[in-house]
Amino acid sequence: MRAALRYQTALLVRSQRWLPPVILYAVFLGVGVQGGQPILDSLAYAAGGLLPVAGWLARICVSDEPSAARSCSAAAIGPGRVHLASLLAALLTAAALGAAAVCVVTVISDATSTNARVPVERLPAGAAGFLAMLVSASLGTALGALASWPLLRSAGRAVPALLLGALFLLVTTGSPAKSVLTDLTTGSREGAVPAPLGALVAALALTAAALWGACALSSRRG
Repeated sequence: MRAALRYQTALLVRSQRWLPPVILYAVFLGVGVQGGQPILDSLAYAAGGLLPVAGWLARICVSDEPSAARSCSAAAIGPGRVHLASLLAALLTAAALGAAAVCVVTVISDATSTNARVPVERLPAGAAGFLAMLVSASLGTALGALASWPLLRSAGRAVPALLLGALFLLVTTGSPAKSVLTDLTTGSREGAVPAPLGALVAALALTAAALWGACALSSRRG
């Protein structure tokens, strides 16, 4: 499985198909995150933008391997494991992108509350932001798994489903993504750093279920 994961990650890197989502995310951060803004608010903004980017990366990884090469990989370790390796490569890439964003936002942001009256410790804020990034990366990967082959083959259906699903996760009460963003913005107003561990556990559980379903279906359809 490690070899398959390395192989899928190498495919993603060499294909350079990761450039559009990464550049789009960088532009998104450049527009919305400015030096001197409250750190927790900026981290919430960055985490929210990562979710659809993670879904895009998942779609790229699932379709990155040529059909002949994928057939060989599936014959060697099974189609389910190949599919899982591609989704895990997307998840790790999204998590690394989120970690880089946390470092940048933590350095350039103002370590205060929204009203600039209460100081906020920079390192705990960065840790909370990283947990939020993991929530967005995992849910985005789950969404990408559900909006890709073998569930949705047509890009005309998959792309709108991905975008609507990301919007749903970000605005619906009870969603781990909505919960973690609310925790960060509320913490910014109060000058208190949240610990969104519950949202992370829920996000990982949902992601595990989505990935299991997608991989099981890929095994049946080959």
